[in-house]
Amino acid sequence: MALVITVNGTKHTVQATDPTTPLLYVLRNELKLQGPHFGCGLSQCGACAVLANNQQIRSCVTPVVGVVGQEIVTLEGLPALYSAQKKKTVTLHPLQEAWIEEQTPQCGYCQNGMIIQAADLLMKTPNPSDAQIRQAMNGHLCRCGTYSAIIRAIKRAATTPA
Repeated sequence: MALVITVNGTKHTVQATDPTTPLLYVLRNELKLQGPHFGCGLSQCGACAVLANNQQIRSCVTPVVGVVGQEIVTLEGLPALYSAQKKKTVTLHPLQEAWIEEQTPQCGYCQNGMIIQAADLLMKTPNPSDAQIRQAMNGHLCRCGTYSAIIRAIKRAATTPA
């Protein structure tokens, strides 16, 4: 079954043999995107997070047919999303820059989901408190325990001039 989905601003015709195929599999296997990761497969860790119409979803449990007509943004598409929203060209999203500046990743496995969730948070709450950050990030797991660095990176990105 051919489905048309929009990912990172580009329409793609994907060949889902089953419309209930998880979006994650289509993103990684067909579109060759490396941002979203397979973690738990149960929507509990957040490694597979993507934005659907600017809201974080878990791609491991979202059927590909469920995102037809929505704008999907992966980690790879965050700079273009930010550029379009702020009407200025950037190479990296401010969150990606802050992650580098704060030296946030250790193993890096959770970072896709953490950055995607943080982008969702900053679109809704441009200058979040520590408590708001902790609440928003609560559903994402980091095996290495870099939570303090994640909070610092989100706060740094929030102070990026528009």
